[in-house]
Amino acid sequence: MLRTLSLALFAAVLGLGSQAYAQTQDNDDILKVGMSGRYFPFTFVEQDQLQGFEVDVMKAVAERIGVDVKFVTANFSGLFGMLESGRIDTIANQITLTEERREAYAFTQPYVYDGAQVVTREGNDEIEGVEDLRGKTVAVNLGSNFENLLRELPYADEIEIRTYESNLEQDTALGRVDAFVMDRVSASQVIKEKPLPLELAGKPFSEIHNALPFRDTEEGRAMRDRVDAALTELKEDGTLAAISEEWFGSDITQP
Repeated sequence: MLRTLSLALFAAVLGLGSQAYAQTQDNDDILKVGMSGRYFPFTFVEQDQLQGFEVDVMKAVAERIGVDVKFVTANFSGLFGMLESGRIDTIANQITLTEERREAYAFTQPYVYDGAQVVTREGNDEIEGVEDLRGKTVAVNLGSNFENLLRELPYADEIEIRTYESNLEQDTALGRVDAFVMDRVSASQVIKEKPLPLELAGKPFSEIHNALPFRDTEEGRAMRDRVDAALTELKEDGTLAAISEEWFGSDITQP
């Protein structure tokens, strides 16, 4: 009787161990990607479907390294906290490489090359570029690097910067703020695709390179290396360029 119970207990423990192993394997086979779903056309929801350039890129990356991809949407300002806590493996949401971020996270190579762009309401002759933002109210996405870029300007103390989770384009079109700043590629697509009276104000005022951040741990760096190798392959075989051409009509994946 005792031997029977012992064997049963051993079998149960072995079963739990197998289940834990299977769960570990499952986790290894899933790339959890965080994004806002509010940054058209890189990541957005339309007809209850998450889509965009970033979505297609991460699907291609996951297929190349042989894992499933799980998209987790949240406010942009909370994505880095989710990354640090391990709820997601990386963030695909036009993450700009900065020195501060490089020190905190393990990044892949850049896969988008862009520039910071001022956008105004159509017909606003007072703002023709970043140098005209003195005395103006300017919106940026909360948690984005665009706020830092504005605060680095020599006349930053003369600019009223407002942070938004979303709707900065709408509030600019309605005149609630004088302008907003985002990347030029997104701004151009917003103007092209959305029925809002907006226009680009001048040329990009700062070059930005976007990459994928991972936790700076042994596990995080290992996944970073796999994803980075996939990005190299996708660049070399033209897949990234094809995805970019489909969304933007040009290749933004090369410098």
